[in-house]
Amino acid sequence: MGSDATTVYDAVHDVVAEVAREELPLVTGLAGFDEATVIRRLSRHGRRREPLGFGLGDVAVLVTPVVWLVLDQTAKKVAGSAVDGATKGTKALLRKVFRRRTAPAVMPALTREQLAEVRQRILETAAQRGLPAERAETIADVVVARLVLAEPPRPEGEAG
Repeated sequence: MGSDATTVYDAVHDVVAEVAREELPLVTGLAGFDEATVIRRLSRHGRRREPLGFGLGDVAVLVTPVVWLVLDQTAKKVAGSAVDGATKGTKALLRKVFRRRTAPAVMPALTREQLAEVRQRILETAAQRGLPAERAETIADVVVARLVLAEPPRPEGEAG
């Protein structure tokens, strides 16, 4: 394993394993899809006729979409992937032509302010999807803890 990078999938898997173990088959099933497909499937709101394809029709109350969507958006925002839209569009077109999968989104180290923003977005997204406030708080806390623990340790004596 040469890389210490945490992917969005890794973080989602760890959070779901802690707060919604019953959703692990969904997370594992989504791992087989490319990033764009996962985001498209999890972004669907409301009650559609087409379920995710894993026997879980009611997505609105699931933890997985809340965590995955917020972490994916955060990773892309921090990495600055939206800065160069022309290059992004060209890469997407070439990927379609050659049927290549996108690399998994990697979670960068986040500042204290970014962690607070992730926590707030988890709370907001959870509320929009119908999760109770207490459950949303638990999920947000676990997500932030997971992201903090994913950061490389600082050498002793080095201020943050």
